[in-house]
Amino acid sequence: MAFYPTKKLPMTKTVLASALLMAIPSMAMAAQSNESQEKPGKLAEVEVKADSIEPEFIAKKASSPKQTQPLVDTPQTIVVVKKELFQQQAAVSLSDTLRNTPGITMLMGENGNTATGDSIFMRGFDTQGSIYVDGIRDLGTISRDVFNTDQVEIAKGPAGVDNGRSSSSGYVNMGSKTASLEDFMVGGATVGSGSHKRVTADINSSLAIDNAAIRVNLMRQDSGVTNRDTVENNSTGLAASLAFGLNTQTRTALNLLHVQQDNIQDGGLPTVGLEGYFSSSYASAFPQGNGPALAKVDRSNFYGSASDYDHVLANMLTLRIEHDFTDHITLTNTSRYGVSTQDYVLTGVNALEVPTATKNDPKSWTVSRIRQGKDQKNQILINQSNLTAKFTAAGLQHTVASGIEFSYESQLTYSKGLPTGTTQLSANLYQPSMADVFGQLELNGAKADGSTDTVAIYAMDTVDLNAQWQLSAGVRAEHYNTITDSISFQRRSTPQIPAGTKIISHDRASDNLLSYKIGTNYKPSKNGSVYLSYATSQLPPGGTNFQLSSSETSQNNPAMEPQKGTNLELGTKWDLINQKLFATAAVFKSVNKNELVRDDVDTYVPVGEKTVKGIEFGLVGMPVAHLELSAGLAILDPEITRGARYSSSATEGATIQWTPKTTFTLWSNYKWENLSIGGGVRYMDSVARSNNTTLNSATSSLLQVPDYWVVDAMASYVVTPEVTIQLNLYNLLDEEYIASLNNGGSRYHQGTPRSAKLGVNVAF
Repeated sequence: MAFYPTKKLPMTKTVLASALLMAIPSMAMAAQSNESQEKPGKLAEVEVKADSIEPEFIAKKASSPKQTQPLVDTPQTIVVVKKELFQQQAAVSLSDTLRNTPGITMLMGENGNTATGDSIFMRGFDTQGSIYVDGIRDLGTISRDVFNTDQVEIAKGPAGVDNGRSSSSGYVNMGSKTASLEDFMVGGATVGSGSHKRVTADINSSLAIDNAAIRVNLMRQDSGVTNRDTVENNSTGLAASLAFGLNTQTRTALNLLHVQQDNIQDGGLPTVGLEGYFSSSYASAFPQGNGPALAKVDRSNFYGSASDYDHVLANMLTLRIEHDFTDHITLTNTSRYGVSTQDYVLTGVNALEVPTATKNDPKSWTVSRIRQGKDQKNQILINQSNLTAKFTAAGLQHTVASGIEFSYESQLTYSKGLPTGTTQLSANLYQPSMADVFGQLELNGAKADGSTDTVAIYAMDTVDLNAQWQLSAGVRAEHYNTITDSISFQRRSTPQIPAGTKIISHDRASDNLLSYKIGTNYKPSKNGSVYLSYATSQLPPGGTNFQLSSSETSQNNPAMEPQKGTNLELGTKWDLINQKLFATAAVFKSVNKNELVRDDVDTYVPVGEKTVKGIEFGLVGMPVAHLELSAGLAILDPEITRGARYSSSATEGATIQWTPKTTFTLWSNYKWENLSIGGGVRYMDSVARSNNTTLNSATSSLLQVPDYWVVDAMASYVVTPEVTIQLNLYNLLDEEYIASLNNGGSRYHQGTPRSAKLGVNVAF
């Protein structure tokens, strides 16, 4: 990778807010002062030095041409994490970079399945289907590397006008590195805990052709995972950007991205012995609760097979052409073809088993296992045309972004399973062995082949009413057509259908969607704004994976109305200290309607509603010379405002699962001559595993994931102008915490234990 130069802490929400608001004055003590000295018989010598140090963490604009205004004048919460920040943290994946914004958690999957890739949950809603690369949806349940990423943009709240069908949470966009006329070469190598090894190179060169350049990014990683036996994260990446006409009226860029991953996925650890754990098997064996202690398992245990694998191959070709008709009118046309495949077999652990004959001997206890697998192919073919224009009409200045999009997206999934009549043998709870007999998964004939065609048109206008007031409005209309052809097999016999019967289905959904947003900005001064905005989004059946279902219990039934999201937000943004510090604050209310819930007669109706109210603060930049920071605090009030009321799985009034009420993140770095010292702290509040109000800790496991603090540190030293070394230390307090938990509470992914990375960067 290329680098650029206990006890739980008893903190409350009040202390968190105070820490963020007091960060600037407390750190100002680090600033140095220079005093002039007088010499006898001479006038005092006054040395004037211009502070040329510019903050590296601040982004002025989002990368999308649809976002025409600077961030300070954009009436929406948008967090931008630049590469200079996540490279200081030696981050390698998208999930790593998202630690720099509050309000995001990671999912592990349903009871029988373990999620793979970037499973993001943001502001109360699943965001895995709203991940974009350069403004275009990126499909697949894979982990995305950031070796070719300039900045990560997190837009919070419904954004149907920006991207069309999407969840109520917002979206995450990865802005790619592109060629420029600057010549440079940067290379880096890292080693670290967990047998981590990684090398990268970033080479940009102007060409003999005028205004043309090429940029190549390379990455190779061979890595285990700290304190996890057998798990591997191995990947190879190549990105090339060829650009013509740079700094001219017509600019053309051809970008290629190729990524290959050969991993062994982590099926998780049993939650046995963790705070709040419950096992019906244990309770049955020891009804008086006097059995042997439920000790935790070794955190390094691996419950899978050496034959587990995860093969990912992704290729993306993008052509982007920009033409300036005038200084105020620009047309951008982007075409992309992308295809990714993922073929994996993964072994996950489930419920504790206590053998009756040897129940008093914990060494004989076992844990059930499920082997899962799939072979999936995702494709996207898209063309976007965006026209940005600035003009004056009726005495008012307008900035308009308008365009049209055509897209084809598809997902083909072949299911894998154990041969009929076979099950996977359980594993010893405390001493799992890869020498166990593992059932070999095979294609079972089931598949789902879905696709969506979309045609969309949109327009967004920002009007300068006067020097202090701006009005913005946008609308997007789109027509989609989703088709799913699937083959499945009847699991249980019914009077009409015997078990094992092949079921072939063809489902189709087609509709028109309309999304809009409106906002107003009041600028009390040039460097600040106060805004009020309202935005909507819609997510139709099959909107994220194109997998329609005829089941009446599925949200993806074509008969269902689209889920509809709204967001009302009041906020303020300020460029402070000569634009060296960017401060934001926002209070908001997000609502998602038309979710499927069970009613009192045990039927399913699309009347569910979730509401997330909250407040979010952000601070990024350089409050004093040589000191940079990035901080965020989110306090949420998530509630299911309309859910199931009378069934055994009542949800109305419950908190939204996987949604912490308080999250806090802080990273700072102080540079003194050739030395940089940095560090950060993250706080994650407890989260609810389930939104079922009928559950209780006497019969259900881990209803709450405990809160935690994590402290990291970094030091780098410029050995020569070309060579820098960097040391990263993670989880200094060695906090044991749950990074993600499955829906049933039986297994979890542990947070990164105390570990380190050491890297060297060479730049020319």
